[in-house]
Amino acid sequence: MAERSTAAVDVADNSGETSLTAQADQSTADGVAKNRERDTDSDEVQESPRHDDSVKASPPELHSGHKLARRYRLEECVTRLDGFSSWRAVDEKLRRAVGVHVLPADHARARSVLAAARSSALLGDPRFVQVLDAVEDNDLVYVVHEWLPDATELTTLLASGPLEPYDAFQMVSQVTAAMAAAHREGLAHLRLNPNAVLRTSTGQWRIRGLAVNAALRGVKSDTPQRTDTEAIGALLYAALTQRWPYESDAYGLSGLPKDIGLIPPDQVRAGVHRGLSELAMRALANDGATASRHESPCTTPEELVKAIGEMPRIRPPEPAFATPPEYQRTTYQQGSYGRPAQRPGVTQPVPVPPPPLQSRTGKALKWAVSALLIAALGLGSWQLADALMEHGGKTDDPNQTQTTDGDDKNPRKPATGKPVAISSARDFDPFGADGSEKPSAIGKVYDNSKTTYWQTDYYLSADFGRLKSGVGIILDLGKVQQVGKVTVTFVGDTSVELRSARADASSEPTSFESYTKVAEGSGTTVELKPGKTLKTRYVLVWLTKLPLQPDDGKWRGRVADIKVTS
Repeated sequence: MAERSTAAVDVADNSGETSLTAQADQSTADGVAKNRERDTDSDEVQESPRHDDSVKASPPELHSGHKLARRYRLEECVTRLDGFSSWRAVDEKLRRAVGVHVLPADHARARSVLAAARSSALLGDPRFVQVLDAVEDNDLVYVVHEWLPDATELTTLLASGPLEPYDAFQMVSQVTAAMAAAHREGLAHLRLNPNAVLRTSTGQWRIRGLAVNAALRGVKSDTPQRTDTEAIGALLYAALTQRWPYESDAYGLSGLPKDIGLIPPDQVRAGVHRGLSELAMRALANDGATASRHESPCTTPEELVKAIGEMPRIRPPEPAFATPPEYQRTTYQQGSYGRPAQRPGVTQPVPVPPPPLQSRTGKALKWAVSALLIAALGLGSWQLADALMEHGGKTDDPNQTQTTDGDDKNPRKPATGKPVAISSARDFDPFGADGSEKPSAIGKVYDNSKTTYWQTDYYLSADFGRLKSGVGIILDLGKVQQVGKVTVTFVGDTSVELRSARADASSEPTSFESYTKVAEGSGTTVELKPGKTLKTRYVLVWLTKLPLQPDDGKWRGRVADIKVTS
């Protein structure tokens, strides 16, 4: 049941989902909505499956073990409704689990389902559960999609309580950025609810059923951008309060009390993050300003992305370390192995430590050690003084001359090759939806081990799927120091740039424009040498082109080790 709840596509939920879409005919973006009135007459209209298209076909007679195209073996039926069924299946050719929607070829919505599936597959955005195949085979139409056994639905996460502010911020940031990208390509979701949003084991959020779920259910909208924006607001509202923002109960969540209207999340539950509460209201109340701050409403995912970008960044919570249990000495350690245990209530005698060395031999040993230490200190002081005198003599030599190149205002000092300690490091993803890229493993880049590595998220091409120009790692050297060379060891041939912050930067810069490129290269072990003398505290190792990793067949960067020398 756990696998079914985390991987099945939600196309048959009748749990009282609030209608945000009304009746219309397309699953594509409409630009900025001109009509800001709500699509429904009430905030709490309960949705039921659409029967605008008369469904004449009956569900195909399928069973566990049935094979489609001699390749996809059906395992478990997840949904059977309105003439279609959804299955967990196995792709026997690639030996992986997949999900399959099946409906008769003469189903009233078969053509729209095929069109939606093919459009979604062309998007190729890794933030969405990918459509792998869309086929019309004789009397059947079926759509094959990814199956994510390691992912958890937002519905399941909310069953145990509301999300922490950082997790809620990550969810709304990633979902909003993904939907904005989809609408730019003319695609809408229209059934964006807690069953359609998944969190993977790596902490990334994925959306399933883009365009396809709405096509299967016959859900349509005249204003798809506003519909999806309001749905994102409902997701954030539920994540903050563990309540559904309408009067009806849905997705295992209780609705709001009747006759009080839509109230901000921070009035529903104490301790809700104020900024996230206002953001949810701006997305939900998109036919007018919010009551709390009179902020302008957000009617499209693009407007919501901009509003999220204007918020202060919410830092992840500090990791909590459990107190180790009190050390329990065993009978064997107490030196009584094989002896009967003491009766309860009997006080164990505490062993008395041996007295310090007070004998004649002990005193002589202490004096000998003290004499050796004094002799060592004297010898070291004499050698240090001799070295200083010799250095001073060379400096005062009247025959010694110095030459400088008057044309070079910033001559490059010869590198000493001394290692420069990395005080700390953090991931840097200024062009990503959440500004973060696998922060938990960042310490592996300077742990003096090339067997461990920090890796990026995976992308659909070497140029980050054309989603961004790169990602990187900011190194804090503790203080302003001379940087002669930065050596980076990768897993796979990777293109990289070395960028530097200004030497007078009082704190770590957070914008990409604050770092200037000083070197670049590519390979598996890349030596990045600045063209002139470089003194700085903060350096940025910026990955610009990713390798295809052979172990998982995905484009991602892996940094195994970074060394800085002066």
